Amino acid sequence: MLESAGISTLCMSSALDISRAVNPPRTAFLDFPLGHTAGKPGDPALQREIMLEALEAFTSLTEPGSIKMLPFRWSEDNSWQETAMRERDERLPRLDTPQYQSEEDRRLAEGTCATCHPGSVEER
Repeated sequence: MLESAGISTLCMSSALDISRAVNPPRTAFLDFPLGHTAGKPGDPALQREIMLEALEAFTSLTEPGSIKMLPFRWSEDNSWQETAMRERDERLPRLDTPQYQSEEDRRLAEGTCATCHPGSVEER
């Protein structure tokens, strides 16, 4: 609906086969572990580079269903992919409460994020 209304959309993906199957209007693919489509935790410089490169896809991807392969690497080799394919799920459990990378992140979110802290944001 957004695309038909003239609002461009972009899918950030770390699952190339799923992106090809779903066929969103445009995709920025990053060959990183699932859950890390915006970069490595604690690396804001890399996260910014990834986002800028992904946003460029709005101008470079002109054919519907196009995929931009982002040039970043998770590590020097692809050994991380071996652990990603294990049968046992080694991810941390999902929690119902917000989790922060640092105490500073928690402090900044308080009072500004109505989703994380219901009732903390004054109506404007």
